[in-house]
Amino acid sequence: MTSEIADAGAKPQDPRVDASSVVGRDGYMLNVEAIQGILPHRYPFLLVDRILEMDPGKKAVGLKNVTINESFFAGHFPGHAVMPGVLVLEALAQVGGVLLLALSGNQGKLAYLGGMDKVRFRRPVFPGDTLILEVELLKCRGSVGKVWAVASVDNEVVAEGEFVCALVERNGRNQTVDKKVESPRE
Repeated sequence: MTSEIADAGAKPQDPRVDASSVVGRDGYMLNVEAIQGILPHRYPFLLVDRILEMDPGKKAVGLKNVTINESFFAGHFPGHAVMPGVLVLEALAQVGGVLLLALSGNQGKLAYLGGMDKVRFRRPVFPGDTLILEVELLKCRGSVGKVWAVASVDNEVVAEGEFVCALVERNGRNQTVDKKVESPRE
């Protein structure tokens, strides 16, 4: 697949988008249109603006510009706007999803968050901050992937943790996951 997909604007949830070879027209590894071709998330829940770096099978680095216009700031907290920590974790999980879905055989699938371990928040994220979202692949076996993720602002860690994701086919809206999601063996 070539960069024409990103240049033409990838179609939402287009399973043909190969994240390992797409360079957006703005020069970033993946622009928001290309990310939308990989992840099903849309505004207001798409929390990654760009993928700055991608080494498929190893790591991905994403970026989220945090602005006062984010809908969650209206209620979190009036007079003291702070990005909810769970949304920082969601942004990390979305970059992890892009990394896992770039692996051979995973294009067109969904990445469900199956669990988090060793999660720590180090400092709040405020409007005007630029979140850098670094995700490193620890293991991927079958339909389960495990990543280590770190969010930082101005080279200061704001949150970090280990995420487990289940990779599932996009077979339908009402599909449920009945199996227990297990971490890959160490």
